Amino acid sequence: MKPYPLLVTLALLAPALQAADLSARLERSQVGENETLDLILETTDPAQFGKPDLGPLAQDFKVLGVRQNSLPPGERVTTRWNVTLQPKSSGALTIPALTLDGARSQPLNVTVEASAAKRHTREPVYLEASVDRTKVYVQAEAILTIRLYHAVALYDDHVLTPPTPSDARVDPLGTPQVYERDIDGVRHGVIEWRYAIHPLQSGTLVLPPQTFSATLAGGIDDSSRAGQPIQLRTQALTLEVQPQPASYPPQTPWLPARSLTLTQQWNPAPENAREGSALTRTLQLRAEGLAASQLPPLVLPEVAGVKRYAEQPRLSVQAQPSGLVGQREERIALIPTSTGDKLLPPVEVVWWNTETDTLERATLPAQTLVVAEDPTLQPAPTQTTAKATSGERGLWRWQLATAFLALTTLLGFGLWWRARRQPAVLPATPGVDSRLQREDLLRACQSNDPHATRHALDAWARQQPETLAAMGARFEPLAAALDDLNGALYSEAGQRWQGETLWQAINALPPLTPEAVHHTLPPLYPR
Repeated sequence: MKPYPLLVTLALLAPALQAADLSARLERSQVGENETLDLILETTDPAQFGKPDLGPLAQDFKVLGVRQNSLPPGERVTTRWNVTLQPKSSGALTIPALTLDGARSQPLNVTVEASAAKRHTREPVYLEASVDRTKVYVQAEAILTIRLYHAVALYDDHVLTPPTPSDARVDPLGTPQVYERDIDGVRHGVIEWRYAIHPLQSGTLVLPPQTFSATLAGGIDDSSRAGQPIQLRTQALTLEVQPQPASYPPQTPWLPARSLTLTQQWNPAPENAREGSALTRTLQLRAEGLAASQLPPLVLPEVAGVKRYAEQPRLSVQAQPSGLVGQREERIALIPTSTGDKLLPPVEVVWWNTETDTLERATLPAQTLVVAEDPTLQPAPTQTTAKATSGERGLWRWQLATAFLALTTLLGFGLWWRARRQPAVLPATPGVDSRLQREDLLRACQSNDPHATRHALDAWARQQPETLAAMGARFEPLAAALDDLNGALYSEAGQRWQGETLWQAINALPPLTPEAVHHTLPPLYPR
Protein backbone atom coordinates (compact mmCIF):
# COMPACT_ATOMS: atom_id res chain seq x y z
CA MET A 1 0.00 0.00 0.00
CA LYS A 2 1.37 3.45 -0.90
CA PRO A 3 0.11 5.39 2.19
CA TYR A 4 2.52 3.56 4.53
CA PRO A 5 5.73 5.39 3.36
CA LEU A 6 3.97 8.72 3.91
CA LEU A 7 2.95 7.74 7.45
CA VAL A 8 6.49 6.61 8.22
CA THR A 9 7.87 9.94 6.94
CA LEU A 10 5.44 11.95 9.11
CA ALA A 11 6.32 9.86 12.16
CA LEU A 12 10.00 10.59 11.65
CA LEU A 13 9.38 14.32 11.21
CA ALA A 14 7.11 14.72 14.26
CA PRO A 15 9.90 14.88 16.89
CA ALA A 16 11.77 17.45 14.84
CA LEU A 17 8.68 19.61 14.52
CA GLN A 18 8.06 19.50 18.27
CA ALA A 19 11.65 20.52 19.06
CA ALA A 20 11.69 23.44 16.68
CA ASP A 21 11.25 26.15 19.31
CA LEU A 22 14.16 28.00 20.92
CA SER A 23 13.61 31.56 22.10
CA ALA A 24 16.33 34.03 23.12
CA ARG A 25 16.18 37.33 24.98
CA LEU A 26 18.54 39.63 26.88
CA GLU A 27 18.31 40.82 30.45
CA ARG A 28 19.24 44.27 29.10
CA SER A 29 20.33 45.41 25.65
CA GLN A 30 22.68 48.25 26.72
CA VAL A 31 25.72 47.60 28.93
CA GLY A 32 29.06 49.22 29.71
CA GLU A 33 32.50 48.08 28.70
CA ASN A 34 33.71 45.08 30.81
CA GLU A 35 30.20 44.72 32.16
CA THR A 36 28.33 41.40 32.29
CA LEU A 37 24.88 40.57 30.96
CA ASP A 38 22.62 37.51 30.92
CA LEU A 39 21.41 35.79 27.75
CA ILE A 40 18.25 33.76 28.46
CA LEU A 41 17.44 30.77 26.23
CA GLU A 42 14.19 28.81 26.58
CA THR A 43 12.64 25.73 24.97
CA THR A 44 9.26 24.08 25.54
CA ASP A 45 10.23 20.66 24.13
CA PRO A 46 9.56 18.15 26.97
CA ALA A 47 11.88 15.55 25.39
CA GLN A 48 14.86 17.90 25.17
CA PHE A 49 17.87 16.90 27.29
CA GLY A 50 20.69 18.51 25.30
CA LYS A 51 22.34 21.93 25.58
CA PRO A 52 22.43 24.82 23.10
CA ASP A 53 25.55 25.25 20.99
CA LEU A 54 27.29 28.34 22.45
CA GLY A 55 30.27 28.21 20.08
CA PRO A 56 29.16 31.18 17.89
CA LEU A 57 29.34 33.46 20.95
CA ALA A 58 33.11 33.14 21.28
CA GLN A 59 33.81 35.72 18.57
CA ASP A 60 32.54 38.76 20.53
CA PHE A 61 31.82 37.47 24.06
CA LYS A 62 33.31 35.52 26.92
CA VAL A 63 31.03 32.85 28.35
CA LEU A 64 31.48 33.18 32.14
CA GLY A 65 28.87 30.63 33.20
CA VAL A 66 25.74 28.67 32.26
CA ARG A 67 22.86 27.89 34.64
CA GLN A 68 20.08 25.49 33.63
CA ASN A 69 16.71 25.17 35.35
CA SER A 70 13.12 24.15 34.67
CA LEU A 71 10.21 26.50 35.28
CA PRO A 72 7.30 25.43 37.53
CA PRO A 73 4.88 23.13 35.66
CA GLY A 74 2.07 24.86 33.87
CA GLU A 75 0.48 24.41 30.48
CA ARG A 76 3.90 23.49 29.00
CA VAL A 77 7.22 22.34 30.45
CA THR A 78 9.89 25.02 29.89
CA THR A 79 13.65 24.54 30.16
CA ARG A 80 15.74 27.70 30.60
CA TRP A 81 19.46 28.42 30.29
CA ASN A 82 20.93 31.62 31.79
CA VAL A 83 24.20 32.34 29.99
CA THR A 84 26.42 35.01 31.63
CA LEU A 85 28.37 36.93 28.97
CA GLN A 86 31.09 39.57 29.02
CA PRO A 87 31.62 41.65 25.81
CA LYS A 88 35.16 41.62 24.39
CA SER A 89 34.84 45.09 22.84
CA SER A 90 32.67 48.18 22.83
CA GLY A 91 30.20 49.32 20.18
CA ALA A 92 27.20 47.63 18.54
CA LEU A 93 27.53 43.84 18.84
CA THR A 94 25.29 41.03 17.63
CA ILE A 95 24.52 37.84 19.49
CA PRO A 96 24.25 35.34 16.64
CA ALA A 97 21.51 32.75 16.24
CA LEU A 98 22.10 29.66 18.37
CA THR A 99 20.97 26.10 17.63
CA LEU A 100 19.56 23.22 19.70
CA ASP A 101 18.90 19.95 17.85
CA GLY A 102 17.66 21.71 14.74
CA ALA A 103 15.84 24.52 16.58
CA ARG A 104 17.26 27.99 15.94
CA SER A 105 16.96 31.18 18.00
CA GLN A 106 16.71 34.71 16.62
CA PRO A 107 19.80 37.00 16.60
CA LEU A 108 19.88 39.84 19.15
CA ASN A 109 21.60 43.23 19.24
CA VAL A 110 23.45 44.70 22.23
CA THR A 111 25.16 48.09 22.65
CA VAL A 112 28.38 48.19 24.68
CA GLU A 113 29.33 51.67 25.90
CA ALA A 114 32.99 52.58 26.21
CA SER A 115 34.05 53.18 29.80
CA ALA A 116 34.07 56.83 30.82
CA ALA A 117 35.64 56.12 34.23
CA LYS A 118 39.31 55.44 33.39
CA ARG A 119 40.43 58.29 35.64
CA HIS A 120 38.74 56.61 38.59
CA THR A 121 40.36 53.18 38.33
CA ARG A 122 42.53 53.77 41.41
CA GLU A 123 39.68 55.09 43.52
CA PRO A 124 37.81 52.43 45.51
CA VAL A 125 34.48 54.36 45.39
CA TYR A 126 33.40 57.04 42.93
CA LEU A 127 30.22 58.54 41.47
CA GLU A 128 29.29 59.75 37.99
CA ALA A 129 26.21 61.24 36.32
CA SER A 130 25.16 61.59 32.67
CA VAL A 131 22.14 62.46 30.52
CA ASP A 132 21.09 60.75 27.32
CA ARG A 133 20.82 64.11 25.50
CA THR A 134 22.01 67.65 26.15
CA LYS A 135 19.32 69.29 23.98
CA VAL A 136 15.68 68.67 24.74
CA TYR A 137 12.34 70.31 23.93
CA VAL A 138 10.32 71.93 26.67
CA GLN A 139 8.14 69.30 28.44
CA ALA A 140 9.98 66.54 26.58
CA GLU A 141 11.86 63.78 28.40
CA ALA A 142 15.58 63.47 29.15
CA ILE A 143 17.03 60.50 31.08
CA LEU A 144 19.43 61.22 33.95
CA THR A 145 21.63 58.24 34.91
CA ILE A 146 23.69 58.19 38.14
CA ARG A 147 26.13 55.31 38.73
CA LEU A 148 28.10 54.47 41.84
CA TYR A 149 31.24 52.33 41.34
CA HIS A 150 32.74 50.61 44.37
CA ALA A 151 35.67 48.20 44.55
CA VAL A 152 35.16 47.77 48.28
CA ALA A 153 32.18 46.53 50.23
CA LEU A 154 29.61 49.02 51.52
CA TYR A 155 27.13 48.79 54.32
CA ASP A 156 23.41 48.96 53.47
CA ASP A 157 23.06 52.45 54.92
CA HIS A 158 24.00 54.20 51.64
CA VAL A 159 21.75 57.10 50.57
CA LEU A 160 21.57 59.14 47.35
CA THR A 161 19.82 62.51 47.48
CA PRO A 162 17.19 62.63 44.71
CA PRO A 163 17.63 65.29 42.02
CA THR A 164 15.55 68.42 42.58
CA PRO A 165 16.21 70.81 39.68
CA SER A 166 14.26 74.02 39.42
CA ASP A 167 11.60 74.30 36.69
CA ALA A 168 11.56 70.58 35.92
CA ARG A 169 9.52 67.51 36.80
CA VAL A 170 11.52 64.51 38.09
CA ASP A 171 10.26 60.89 38.18
CA PRO A 172 12.36 57.87 39.30
CA LEU A 173 12.43 55.05 36.74
CA GLY A 174 11.96 52.01 38.90
CA THR A 175 14.25 50.72 41.63
CA PRO A 176 18.07 51.01 41.44
CA GLN A 177 19.83 48.32 39.36
CA VAL A 178 22.76 46.44 40.87
CA TYR A 179 25.37 44.67 38.72
CA GLU A 180 29.13 44.29 38.28
CA ARG A 181 31.69 45.77 35.90
CA ASP A 182 35.35 44.92 35.31
CA ILE A 183 37.48 48.10 35.05
CA ASP A 184 41.15 47.57 34.20
CA GLY A 185 41.12 44.13 35.76
CA VAL A 186 39.44 45.27 38.99
CA ARG A 187 35.94 43.99 39.73
CA HIS A 188 33.59 46.85 40.70
CA GLY A 189 30.08 46.68 42.01
CA VAL A 190 27.72 49.16 40.34
CA ILE A 191 24.52 50.76 41.65
CA GLU A 192 22.58 52.59 38.96
CA TRP A 193 19.74 55.11 39.41
CA ARG A 194 17.71 56.44 36.49
CA TYR A 195 15.38 59.48 36.47
CA ALA A 196 13.03 61.01 33.89
CA ILE A 197 13.51 64.80 33.62
CA HIS A 198 10.78 66.94 31.99
CA PRO A 199 11.75 70.66 31.74
CA LEU A 200 8.82 73.00 32.34
CA GLN A 201 10.16 76.05 30.47
CA SER A 202 12.67 76.76 27.70
CA GLY A 203 16.17 78.10 28.32
CA THR A 204 19.03 76.60 30.32
CA LEU A 205 18.25 73.94 32.92
CA VAL A 206 20.95 73.13 35.49
CA LEU A 207 20.86 69.72 37.18
CA PRO A 208 22.58 70.33 40.52
CA PRO A 209 25.14 67.85 41.95
CA GLN A 210 23.76 64.82 43.77
CA THR A 211 25.25 63.65 47.07
CA PHE A 212 25.90 60.00 47.93
CA SER A 213 26.57 58.96 51.55
CA ALA A 214 27.67 55.50 52.72
CA THR A 215 29.83 53.62 55.20
CA LEU A 216 32.79 51.49 54.07
CA ALA A 217 32.71 47.84 55.11
CA GLY A 218 36.43 47.36 54.32
CA GLY A 219 39.34 48.40 52.09
CA ILE A 220 41.31 46.81 49.31
CA ASP A 221 44.62 46.50 51.20
CA ASP A 222 43.78 47.93 54.60
CA SER A 223 40.81 46.69 56.59
CA SER A 224 41.25 49.57 59.04
CA ARG A 225 38.99 51.69 56.83
CA ALA A 226 36.01 49.58 57.79
CA GLY A 227 33.32 51.75 59.34
CA GLN A 228 34.61 54.95 57.74
CA PRO A 229 31.79 57.19 56.44
CA ILE A 230 32.18 58.63 52.94
CA GLN A 231 30.33 61.30 50.97
CA LEU A 232 30.56 61.78 47.20
CA ARG A 233 29.05 64.35 44.82
CA THR A 234 28.31 64.22 41.11
CA GLN A 235 29.21 67.00 38.73
CA ALA A 236 26.52 69.53 37.76
CA LEU A 237 24.89 68.95 34.36
CA THR A 238 23.34 71.48 31.99
CA LEU A 239 20.48 70.94 29.55
CA GLU A 240 19.61 73.27 26.67
CA VAL A 241 15.80 73.39 26.64
CA GLN A 242 14.38 74.33 23.24
CA PRO A 243 10.96 76.00 22.88
CA GLN A 244 8.04 74.56 20.98
CA PRO A 245 8.84 74.56 17.20
CA ALA A 246 7.30 77.35 15.16
CA SER A 247 5.90 74.80 12.70
CA TYR A 248 3.73 73.20 15.39
CA PRO A 249 0.02 74.04 14.87
CA PRO A 250 -1.17 76.87 17.11
CA GLN A 251 -3.93 76.31 19.66
CA THR A 252 -2.96 72.62 19.75
CA PRO A 253 -1.77 70.80 22.91
CA TRP A 254 2.02 70.39 22.83
CA LEU A 255 2.92 66.67 22.91
CA PRO A 256 6.65 65.90 22.52
CA ALA A 257 7.07 62.10 22.70
CA ARG A 258 9.25 59.29 21.43
CA SER A 259 6.19 57.45 20.13
CA LEU A 260 2.40 57.86 20.39
CA THR A 261 -0.47 55.53 19.52
CA LEU A 262 -4.26 56.00 19.49
CA THR A 263 -6.55 52.94 19.59
CA GLN A 264 -10.23 52.23 20.22
CA GLN A 265 -12.53 49.37 21.26
CA TRP A 266 -16.31 48.95 20.86
CA ASN A 267 -18.87 47.00 22.89
CA PRO A 268 -21.01 46.00 21.08
CA ALA A 269 -19.73 46.49 17.52
CA PRO A 270 -20.92 49.70 15.79
CA GLU A 271 -22.66 47.60 13.14
CA ASN A 272 -24.96 46.18 15.84
CA ALA A 273 -26.27 49.46 17.26
CA ARG A 274 -29.89 49.62 18.42
CA GLU A 275 -32.12 52.63 18.95
CA GLY A 276 -32.24 53.53 22.64
CA SER A 277 -29.50 51.02 23.61
CA ALA A 278 -26.04 52.12 24.77
CA LEU A 279 -22.76 51.34 23.04
CA THR A 280 -19.46 51.74 24.90
CA ARG A 281 -16.58 53.29 22.98
CA THR A 282 -13.17 53.05 24.71
CA LEU A 283 -10.36 55.29 23.42
CA GLN A 284 -6.74 54.75 24.54
CA LEU A 285 -3.94 57.28 24.06
CA ARG A 286 -0.46 55.90 24.85
CA ALA A 287 2.74 57.98 24.68
CA GLU A 288 6.36 57.03 25.41
CA GLY A 289 8.30 59.86 27.03
CA LEU A 290 5.29 61.61 28.62
CA ALA A 291 3.46 61.30 31.92
CA ALA A 292 -0.27 60.57 31.93
CA SER A 293 -1.02 64.06 33.24
CA GLN A 294 0.54 65.56 30.08
CA LEU A 295 -1.95 63.81 27.76
CA PRO A 296 -4.87 66.09 26.76
CA PRO A 297 -8.57 65.14 26.57
CA LEU A 298 -9.68 63.75 23.21
CA VAL A 299 -11.88 66.05 21.12
CA LEU A 300 -15.12 64.31 20.06
CA PRO A 301 -17.63 66.49 18.14
CA GLU A 302 -21.35 66.16 18.79
CA VAL A 303 -23.32 63.92 16.39
CA ALA A 304 -26.99 64.49 15.59
CA GLY A 305 -29.18 61.62 16.73
CA VAL A 306 -26.63 60.27 19.23
CA LYS A 307 -26.49 61.20 22.91
CA ARG A 308 -23.12 60.92 24.65
CA TYR A 309 -22.26 60.28 28.32
CA ALA A 310 -18.54 60.24 29.21
CA GLU A 311 -16.99 58.65 32.29
CA GLN A 312 -14.07 60.11 34.21
CA PRO A 313 -10.81 59.44 32.25
CA ARG A 314 -8.47 56.78 33.59
CA LEU A 315 -4.82 57.87 33.79
CA SER A 316 -1.90 55.49 34.32
CA VAL A 317 1.88 55.67 33.97
CA GLN A 318 4.59 53.03 33.75
CA ALA A 319 8.19 53.71 34.77
CA GLN A 320 10.42 51.72 32.41
CA PRO A 321 14.25 51.89 32.17
CA SER A 322 13.85 53.72 28.84
CA GLY A 323 11.52 56.35 30.35
CA LEU A 324 7.91 57.04 31.30
CA VAL A 325 4.99 55.57 29.37
CA GLY A 326 1.77 57.52 30.00
CA GLN A 327 -1.69 56.28 29.07
CA ARG A 328 -5.09 58.00 29.02
CA GLU A 329 -8.26 55.94 28.62
CA GLU A 330 -11.66 57.50 27.94
CA ARG A 331 -14.92 55.51 28.01
CA ILE A 332 -17.99 57.05 26.36
CA ALA A 333 -21.53 55.64 26.34
CA LEU A 334 -23.32 56.43 23.04
CA ILE A 335 -27.13 56.14 22.85
CA PRO A 336 -28.71 56.48 19.37
CA THR A 337 -32.07 58.26 19.57
CA SER A 338 -33.19 57.37 16.05
CA THR A 339 -32.58 54.68 13.44
CA GLY A 340 -30.36 54.95 10.39
CA ASP A 341 -26.63 55.44 9.77
CA LYS A 342 -24.83 57.88 12.12
CA LEU A 343 -21.41 59.07 10.97
CA LEU A 344 -18.90 59.68 13.76
CA PRO A 345 -16.13 62.03 12.56
CA PRO A 346 -12.43 61.04 12.72
CA VAL A 347 -10.46 61.44 15.96
CA GLU A 348 -7.01 63.02 15.55
CA VAL A 349 -4.12 63.74 17.93
CA VAL A 350 -1.24 65.96 16.78
CA TRP A 351 2.16 65.28 18.38
CA TRP A 352 5.88 65.96 17.91
CA ASN A 353 8.23 63.00 17.38
CA THR A 354 11.38 63.79 19.40
CA GLU A 355 13.29 60.90 17.79
CA THR A 356 12.85 62.11 14.20
CA ASP A 357 12.19 65.78 15.09
CA THR A 358 9.05 65.85 12.90
CA LEU A 359 5.35 66.64 13.25
CA GLU A 360 3.09 63.59 13.20
CA ARG A 361 -0.62 62.78 13.58
CA ALA A 362 -2.33 59.78 15.14
CA THR A 363 -5.79 59.33 13.59
CA LEU A 364 -8.78 57.06 13.99
CA PRO A 365 -10.87 57.03 10.78
CA ALA A 366 -14.52 58.05 10.66
CA GLN A 367 -16.88 55.42 12.05
CA THR A 368 -20.47 54.69 10.97
CA LEU A 369 -23.06 53.50 13.47
CA VAL A 370 -25.65 51.30 11.77
CA VAL A 371 -28.68 51.88 14.05
CA ALA A 372 -31.64 49.51 13.79
CA GLU A 373 -34.93 49.45 15.69
CA ASP A 374 -34.93 47.72 19.08
CA PRO A 375 -37.95 45.38 19.13
CA THR A 376 -38.03 45.37 22.94
CA LEU A 377 -38.78 49.11 22.99
CA GLN A 378 -41.75 48.97 20.58
CA PRO A 379 -45.23 49.54 22.12
CA ALA A 380 -47.59 46.60 22.57
CA PRO A 381 -50.24 46.33 19.85
CA THR A 382 -53.54 47.95 20.82
CA GLN A 383 -56.62 45.78 20.76
CA THR A 384 -59.05 47.18 18.21
CA THR A 385 -62.47 46.09 17.11
CA ALA A 386 -63.91 47.06 13.79
CA LYS A 387 -67.36 48.48 14.04
CA ALA A 388 -69.54 47.02 11.43
CA THR A 389 -72.89 48.50 10.72
CA SER A 390 -76.09 46.67 10.21
CA GLY A 391 -76.43 48.46 6.91
CA GLU A 392 -73.21 46.78 5.67
CA ARG A 393 -74.37 43.38 6.75
CA GLY A 394 -77.67 43.78 4.94
CA LEU A 395 -80.67 41.67 5.47
CA TRP A 396 -79.81 37.95 5.43
CA ARG A 397 -83.34 36.90 5.24
CA TRP A 398 -85.09 38.91 2.60
CA GLN A 399 -88.11 36.69 3.03
CA LEU A 400 -89.05 38.51 6.26
CA ALA A 401 -92.13 40.48 6.27
CA THR A 402 -92.02 43.98 4.90
CA ALA A 403 -93.32 45.22 8.24
CA PHE A 404 -89.90 44.56 9.81
CA LEU A 405 -87.97 46.02 6.88
CA ALA A 406 -88.80 49.62 7.73
CA LEU A 407 -87.86 49.16 11.42
CA THR A 408 -84.53 47.48 10.72
CA THR A 409 -83.63 50.04 8.09
CA LEU A 410 -84.22 52.88 10.55
CA LEU A 411 -82.20 51.09 13.24
CA GLY A 412 -79.31 50.45 10.89
CA PHE A 413 -79.18 54.12 9.85
CA GLY A 414 -78.99 55.17 13.53
CA LEU A 415 -76.11 52.81 14.26
CA TRP A 416 -74.23 53.98 11.16
CA TRP A 417 -74.55 57.62 12.19
CA ARG A 418 -73.22 56.86 15.69
CA ALA A 419 -70.21 54.91 14.36
CA ARG A 420 -69.13 57.85 12.20
CA ARG A 421 -68.82 60.09 15.29
CA GLN A 422 -66.34 57.72 17.05
CA PRO A 423 -62.59 57.12 16.21
CA ALA A 424 -61.58 54.06 14.26
CA VAL A 425 -59.27 52.93 17.11
CA LEU A 426 -60.04 53.45 20.76
CA PRO A 427 -57.15 54.05 23.17
CA ALA A 428 -56.35 51.13 25.39
CA THR A 429 -57.59 51.43 28.95
CA PRO A 430 -55.16 50.45 31.63
CA GLY A 431 -55.83 47.01 33.06
CA VAL A 432 -54.60 45.13 36.09
CA ASP A 433 -51.14 44.50 34.57
CA SER A 434 -50.73 48.18 33.73
CA ARG A 435 -51.59 49.20 37.31
CA LEU A 436 -49.09 46.69 38.73
CA GLN A 437 -46.36 47.93 36.41
CA ARG A 438 -47.14 51.52 37.39
CA GLU A 439 -46.76 50.55 41.07
CA ASP A 440 -43.43 48.84 40.26
CA LEU A 441 -42.28 52.02 38.55
CA LEU A 442 -43.27 54.09 41.62
CA ARG A 443 -41.26 51.85 43.95
CA ALA A 444 -38.22 51.98 41.65
CA CYS A 445 -38.34 55.79 41.52
CA GLN A 446 -38.68 56.03 45.30
CA SER A 447 -35.58 53.77 45.74
CA ASN A 448 -33.51 56.17 43.52
CA ASP A 449 -32.09 53.16 41.64
CA PRO A 450 -31.56 54.15 37.95
CA HIS A 451 -31.17 50.57 36.69
CA ALA A 452 -34.31 49.25 38.40
CA THR A 453 -36.20 52.36 37.29
CA ARG A 454 -35.17 51.86 33.66
CA HIS A 455 -36.35 48.24 33.75
CA ALA A 456 -39.71 49.17 35.29
CA LEU A 457 -40.09 52.13 32.91
CA ASP A 458 -39.64 49.91 29.82
CA ALA A 459 -42.20 47.40 31.13
CA TRP A 460 -44.74 50.17 31.81
CA ALA A 461 -44.13 51.83 28.42
CA ARG A 462 -44.87 48.61 26.54
CA GLN A 463 -48.46 48.78 27.83
CA GLN A 464 -48.97 52.31 26.51
CA PRO A 465 -50.32 53.19 23.05
CA GLU A 466 -47.16 55.20 22.23
CA THR A 467 -43.40 54.91 22.74
CA LEU A 468 -41.34 56.72 25.36
CA ALA A 469 -39.84 58.84 22.60
CA ALA A 470 -43.32 59.94 21.51
CA MET A 471 -44.31 60.75 25.09
CA GLY A 472 -41.16 62.83 25.57
CA ALA A 473 -41.76 64.63 22.27
CA ARG A 474 -45.18 65.90 23.38
CA PHE A 475 -44.25 66.54 27.06
CA GLU A 476 -40.98 68.39 27.68
CA PRO A 477 -40.66 67.64 31.47
CA LEU A 478 -40.74 63.91 30.70
CA ALA A 479 -38.04 64.30 28.03
CA ALA A 480 -35.79 66.13 30.51
CA ALA A 481 -36.38 63.46 33.17
CA LEU A 482 -35.50 60.69 30.67
CA ASP A 483 -32.23 62.50 29.81
CA ASP A 484 -31.36 62.65 33.51
CA LEU A 485 -32.05 58.91 33.86
CA ASN A 486 -29.84 58.04 30.85
CA GLY A 487 -27.07 60.21 32.21
CA ALA A 488 -27.24 58.41 35.54
CA LEU A 489 -27.13 54.99 33.85
CA TYR A 490 -23.97 55.65 31.84
CA SER A 491 -21.89 57.88 34.11
CA GLU A 492 -20.72 58.06 37.71
CA ALA A 493 -23.58 60.47 38.53
CA GLY A 494 -25.89 57.44 38.96
CA GLN A 495 -25.16 57.28 42.69
CA ARG A 496 -26.74 60.73 43.18
CA TRP A 497 -29.80 60.29 40.92
CA GLN A 498 -33.23 61.08 42.39
CA GLY A 499 -36.32 59.43 40.92
CA GLU A 500 -38.88 61.93 42.22
CA THR A 501 -38.55 64.16 39.13
CA LEU A 502 -39.27 61.27 36.74
CA TRP A 503 -42.31 60.11 38.74
CA GLN A 504 -43.75 63.62 38.86
CA ALA A 505 -43.30 63.94 35.07
CA ILE A 506 -45.12 60.62 34.49
CA ASN A 507 -48.00 61.68 36.77
CA ALA A 508 -48.26 65.04 34.97
CA LEU A 509 -48.19 63.44 31.50
CA PRO A 510 -51.29 64.66 29.62
CA PRO A 511 -53.60 61.81 28.53
CA LEU A 512 -53.59 60.79 24.91
CA THR A 513 -56.76 62.15 23.29
CA PRO A 514 -58.78 60.10 20.78
CA GLU A 515 -57.87 62.65 18.09
CA ALA A 516 -54.16 62.10 18.86
CA VAL A 517 -54.64 58.35 18.63
CA HIS A 518 -56.42 58.79 15.32
CA HIS A 519 -53.48 60.82 13.97
CA THR A 520 -50.68 58.67 15.39
CA LEU A 521 -51.98 55.23 14.32
CA PRO A 522 -52.38 54.16 10.67
CA PRO A 523 -55.93 53.87 9.27
CA LEU A 524 -57.64 50.50 9.25
CA TYR A 525 -58.58 50.81 5.58
CA PRO A 526 -55.87 52.79 3.76
CA ARG A 527 -56.81 54.02 0.34
